[in-house]
Amino acid sequence: QVQLVDSGGGLVQAGGSLRLSCAASGRTFSRYGFSHYDMGWFRRAPGKEREFVAAITWSGESTSYKDSVKGRFTISRDNAKNTVYLQMNSLKPEDTAVYFCAARPVISTAYDWWGQGTQVTVSS
Repeated sequence: QVQLVDSGGGLVQAGGSLRLSCAASGRTFSRYGFSHYDMGWFRRAPGKEREFVAAITWSGESTSYKDSVKGRFTISRDNAKNTVYLQMNSLKPEDTAVYFCAARPVISTAYDWWGQGTQVTVSS
């Protein structure tokens, strides 16, 4: 009923950039509309817990970021395309992780749906 497809990961040298995309589809999004969902990006590094990276409200008017990525990462969305993006600049080796997008209904406090993840590897 709901599908989030993450893409855009890859191998990049430190200081480089990547742009992740997350495309949403499925009956739930078709019925209620992508704009009824706040969206987030999370990541899980090897041997570590999953952590919050960035989030954007349904309208795109408000964003929030993990402190260590502020000024380097930018989250955005295109509600007409049911897609959320994460532009990552000035990448560091410590940004290496599997990145996941997630969707949260605006009336909820929990992310209900998750993408499959896309690997980001930053070499030093």
